[in-house]
Amino acid sequence: MNAAQGTVGSDPVILATAGYDHTVRFWQAHSGICTRTVQHQDSQVNALEITPDRSMIAAAGEPPGPRGHRAGPGTLLTPCPVLAAGYQHIRMYDLNSNNPNPVINYDGVSKNITSVGFHEDGRWMYTGGEDCMARIWDLRSRNLQCQRIFQVNAPINCVCLHPNQAELIVGDQSGAIHIWDLKTDHNEQLIPEPEVSVNSVHIDPDASYMAAVNSSGNCYVWNLTGGIGEEVTQLIPKTKIPAHNRYALQCKFSPDSTLLATCSADQTCKIWRTSNFSLMTELSIKSNNPGETSRGWMWDCAFSGDSQYIVTASSDNLARLWCVETGEIKREYSGHQKAVVCLAFNDSVLG
Repeated sequence: MNAAQGTVGSDPVILATAGYDHTVRFWQAHSGICTRTVQHQDSQVNALEITPDRSMIAAAGEPPGPRGHRAGPGTLLTPCPVLAAGYQHIRMYDLNSNNPNPVINYDGVSKNITSVGFHEDGRWMYTGGEDCMARIWDLRSRNLQCQRIFQVNAPINCVCLHPNQAELIVGDQSGAIHIWDLKTDHNEQLIPEPEVSVNSVHIDPDASYMAAVNSSGNCYVWNLTGGIGEEVTQLIPKTKIPAHNRYALQCKFSPDSTLLATCSADQTCKIWRTSNFSLMTELSIKSNNPGETSRGWMWDCAFSGDSQYIVTASSDNLARLWCVETGEIKREYSGHQKAVVCLAFNDSVLG
């Protein structure tokens, strides 16, 4: 799909932010200028993700509607029936035009959607939500139904796809992390801290480490083995980092696998070296003015493709571009009227 000149998709760097003000904003990363604003009337936006071919962006939010049904622990249900339009909330926007309306609306989820992502070749999308279900949606299908469901016993906060494209990692509010093998439908579970909500999970691009952060502010790291061919991934505990003194909300490895970022309600994003998981840089939005109250939480982050920069989203209505090594703010993205809680950043060049 070719991008029309002057559209977001034609820009080599795509930066999008969203949150509580019911808008998705697109930015020139280098200048801080907002180039496009999409009204997202249904609700706040909880998660953003750009498709691998950079043609569309998915926005996930919280709809009105009845509560979903629940099945037993670790139950796999297929296929997924469509409920009714409006009960569910994933909107796909075209990046290669200036169409302000979603081009695809996915139906079938009744509660808050907290995670969205894509298979590396764009064949399918995965989501997780507070209805205790992770879902897989075939993007090539025209019926807009999800094809597979993985049911757990607690609301889902986060879902991450293993770089092998064959296992989904699911973190929930009970403190459990589930590994769903998409080839066999087998699933394993581990609980780093019982009854402490797992808020984010991520695997580095080399598939050497998995990290998870929770509401205690702790970051757990595992070494990964297996995960090749028919072999399931095995997790070997590596370290526990007391990363933050308040809720930890997000963790992301850098594209070169040398760094790990953690975001928190303590107004910081911390950058850790994966060589020994020591702290390298602390990015803080705390005010130097003793009389100023908290500027809010650091909700989300994303590294640049060269791992030299990181973009953060925070409750003070701003996104910021930082130099990873020095902690210097290089750019602020100002325009949202309420908290910015999620972002999508892609500066890769397609061959």
